[in-house]
Amino acid sequence: MFDERIMGLMEEAEALAEDRLKQIDRIVDRNQWKVIRAFQQHKVSDFHFAGSTGYGYNDRGREVLDLVYADVFGAEAALVRPHFVSGTHTIGTALFGVLRPGDELLMLTGRPYDTLHKVIGEPGDGKGSLRDWGVGYREVALLEDGSPDYEAIASAIAPSTRVVGIQRSRGYSWRPSLTVDQIGQLTRFVKEIKPDVIVFVDNCYGEFTELKEPTEAGVDLMAGSLIKNPGGGLAPTGGYIAGRRELVELASYRLTAPGLGGEVGAMLDTLRPMFQGFFLAPHLVGQAVKGAVFAAAVFERLGFVTHPQWNDSRTDLIQAIRFTAADHLIAFVQGIQQAAAVDSHVVPEPWDMPGYEHPVIMAAGTFVQGGSLELSADAPIREPYTAYMQGGLTYSHCKLAVMTAVRNMADRGLVEWLL
Repeated sequence: MFDERIMGLMEEAEALAEDRLKQIDRIVDRNQWKVIRAFQQHKVSDFHFAGSTGYGYNDRGREVLDLVYADVFGAEAALVRPHFVSGTHTIGTALFGVLRPGDELLMLTGRPYDTLHKVIGEPGDGKGSLRDWGVGYREVALLEDGSPDYEAIASAIAPSTRVVGIQRSRGYSWRPSLTVDQIGQLTRFVKEIKPDVIVFVDNCYGEFTELKEPTEAGVDLMAGSLIKNPGGGLAPTGGYIAGRRELVELASYRLTAPGLGGEVGAMLDTLRPMFQGFFLAPHLVGQAVKGAVFAAAVFERLGFVTHPQWNDSRTDLIQAIRFTAADHLIAFVQGIQQAAAVDSHVVPEPWDMPGYEHPVIMAAGTFVQGGSLELSADAPIREPYTAYMQGGLTYSHCKLAVMTAVRNMADRGLVEWLL
């Protein structure tokens, strides 16, 4: 399938990263045991997998799924629903649930991920954004090394600051993703300044990459997508919100309606894949993280700059690789698509994707549309030319995809080391 040069590169990268890969396996074990204990504690049984219809009153499977998530994440309560259409929708629901006109959202990690810009909005945009409803917004840039600017944060917190937001993952930024320990330290810092402030974390791409989650480090509320880590590649759609009970309840009123909250909502046939996906999630996240480490090791050997590097600790799935030109980036993403089990014959091209501010090229040969725990890669076509690879349900698939991308670049004369 690959010539000797590429096979040798693969073996060299794996030998280099052997100890790091073993460390990931140890994290997987601990998280897997934690999930199983939660299933056992709440006596999960096959009758919990039967979906409800109509209003969905008294859906015991839905109730137990919420309890399992809350226990695993060390939260008072959780809201896990197929009715969330994306991570952005889930995050927006949480923010709209706890913010009121005159309140302010202060982002502590700089400019958030592109799709959240429309949720924040501009004053008077007329589209129902936070700002359109009279919610103020400011952000504090990170320091040059990607760490929080504590001095600027202390100066920025105002009497109207109701929520401080933290984006755990890098998004489309060349910065380190925040570890749970960093998030906990930041939470304690802002609580000392304003004890009643709500600390909210966008936890997308981060679940099960470490031994703890942000809610176990003092965060009040967090949200994520089920077509990313916690869905385990099986959940067909959905999201979760977890944290303090009263805040989760407020978010539930935004999802459905005041007075209804989480007591309604037919689960149809989604409960079995949501339970089973959550059971599998620690292992599958570990496979994806191994794939990211492998990709970093390979592309560093080829002379490209990666972030994080292969031997860095990980707190999310995302592997950023910086290329020198747009054709390098496009060849890489198209190579990832060629290795997919689904739609390998499709050739991705840059396009104006809804919610993004630049043309985006995206490799997404997934069983669940947009499923980011499955192997995918995307990149905005803008300088510096950086591709973001994430996911991979099996480590073997990750290796195949990385090697296919390398071969695709080499065939186009874009990798000097292999010429």
